[in-house]
Amino acid sequence: MAWVVLLISAVFEAVWATALGMSHGFSEPVPTTVFFIALAISMAGLGWAVKTIPIGTSYAVWVGVGAALTVGFAMATGEESVSLGKLVFITGIIAAVIGLKLVPHDD
Repeated sequence: MAWVVLLISAVFEAVWATALGMSHGFSEPVPTTVFFIALAISMAGLGWAVKTIPIGTSYAVWVGVGAALTVGFAMATGEESVSLGKLVFITGIIAAVIGLKLVPHDD
């Protein structure tokens, strides 16, 4: 269950990161509100997940998945260009996250 919560938290990390960019320095009310709500949910989920998953692994997964989703969304919406290099490195991030899940750790 902790891994599911961690991945959901990573999705909210991508939401708040995207909303932060859309808030234009917190001058736009809707993206600013989305930012703060998603930030709170994301942090709460990360905090809950680290009760079970080691902090280093949790944080790496949270940041990696969040970053990959943020870049992927930006590329899908045309805010950022798509390139083979970006796709290769995003794939590398996701592969590393999967690797962290597969590596055994002490509970």
